[in-house]
Amino acid sequence: MQSLRILLASAAVVLGTGLPALASSSVWYNSEGGKVRLVTSGKPDEAGRIQGVLDIALKPGWKTYWRDPGDAGVPPQIDISASTNISDARFSFPPPQRHDDGYGKWAGYDHPVSLPITFTLSAPDQPAVIDANIFLGICETICIPVQTRLSVDPGADPDNAKDAAQVKAALATLPAAPRPDFGINVLPGDHETLIVEASFPGDPEAADFFVAGESDYMFGAPVRSEKDGKLLFTVPILDRPSTTPTDGGLYYTLTSAEGAVEGMLPFP
Repeated sequence: MQSLRILLASAAVVLGTGLPALASSSVWYNSEGGKVRLVTSGKPDEAGRIQGVLDIALKPGWKTYWRDPGDAGVPPQIDISASTNISDARFSFPPPQRHDDGYGKWAGYDHPVSLPITFTLSAPDQPAVIDANIFLGICETICIPVQTRLSVDPGADPDNAKDAAQVKAALATLPAAPRPDFGINVLPGDHETLIVEASFPGDPEAADFFVAGESDYMFGAPVRSEKDGKLLFTVPILDRPSTTPTDGGLYYTLTSAEGAVEGMLPFP
């Protein structure tokens, strides 16, 4: 995707404010390509975490991004600094699909999707109010950056069965942990390529590999090949930090016709 795709981003950002909701979900915010809201499970768990989702109801023909938006996209972002008793908020992502819009290849969703969010309370035994600034891209032929403020008081309706069921359903869509027969093995590459060998159930044609660029890494679309009966993905490293990080790693998702797994791979 080049700057042509996001011309509208330089002209205007769709702004909005969702009024505080006395419920375990926020009001909907409407944009040209769909609408978004926050939904929570209401009650924190024993570790002081509230599970929620960013509910994205896309209109037909519109798309949104995975955690890695490609070279010119807008990944979902959340800022909870205005919240009360919320110290952290982290997205999780269902398995993405690969899209080619003529300008570039990128990973995302072409259907309504609920992105799980884990909210961590500063003090687990105290009330919390989520006041979140949301920023994401919703795309048709061009991308419209959507920015809105969504507020939720999870304790106002902690036993809302419908909201809790939606959060549970969204969590069930997340990739599983890798296992010996479904996962990747990183092979020796070079400074400009990441090479992984994939193991998975089902049809090889249905398998795909996604790696998220973080810590100043940027990746191109993977190239498939086969060696000794194994499927390989060779991923171009388009940009990288001057010094290879020694702490942490990169998120990957491996999809197949029978599901998906997610894990971390070492910095190449």
